[in-house]
Amino acid sequence: MRLLFLGDVVGRAGRRAVVDLLPHLITGLKPDFVAVNGENAAGGFGITEEIHEALIGAGADVITTGNHVWDQREALVFIERVPNLLRPINYPKGTPGRGSGLFEARNGARVLVVNVMGLVFMPSLDDPFAALEREVAACALGAGADAIIIDAHAEATSEKLAIGHFLDGRVSLVVGTHTHVPTADHMILNDGTAYISDIGMCGDYDSIIGMDKEEPLRRFLTKIPEGRFEPAMGEVTISGVVVDTDDSSGLATAIAPLRFGGRLAPAWPDFTGPAPDWLKERP
Repeated sequence: MRLLFLGDVVGRAGRRAVVDLLPHLITGLKPDFVAVNGENAAGGFGITEEIHEALIGAGADVITTGNHVWDQREALVFIERVPNLLRPINYPKGTPGRGSGLFEARNGARVLVVNVMGLVFMPSLDDPFAALEREVAACALGAGADAIIIDAHAEATSEKLAIGHFLDGRVSLVVGTHTHVPTADHMILNDGTAYISDIGMCGDYDSIIGMDKEEPLRRFLTKIPEGRFEPAMGEVTISGVVVDTDDSSGLATAIAPLRFGGRLAPAWPDFTGPAPDWLKERP
């Protein structure tokens, strides 16, 4: 099975690029399942129902979130009626929505997706490790699910790595989100779980983690906020990861970053074949 996961979609520029390009990526990469982190899609803060529908309409099978999930108040309502929008599973009992879901892939396989938020330098939630243990034990790889994806939305790479090693051999992929900076540590861990500390963002990298540079710089220099953070509107880099899994075990056989457009060096997973001509022609 082939899994495609795109990093945090930031603002109007990021979501327009993803909505425009995801159908082409699906044609070129032929993933069986597509996940997108959408927690920054609405002006950099949260997600709306309209944006959720646009990302799903472009080909995403599930949208994950993180610490900005409730920044758009409407999310508290519509998350209850859309099973393919997840919030971190370690929010307290009674929080609207759900933190995991079992979805059908394009090839008919069962894919469990779990969204969890770290605690280091992040809002205080319930224990992420205990929450993950409950989910993976209840829907084990090879029994309840043919593939398991974990979105570890966290600040500290140490915490993400701990989650990766904690679940090694029991899930297909642990993918880090939140920092908006892609890391170079994509690997298959000792017992077969694909891992990367952060897949970066789908946004303008001529920015400060997706935001127009002026206001963040001012706050660093003067410690005085003078305006809102606004998403940068320049050329977007699409950033994500592609993972192939073994159909019999659900564990990873290959992992590679995906990046194109914008300012970062391009990356195309070589195990999927050469990059298509349409991608080379795009800015």
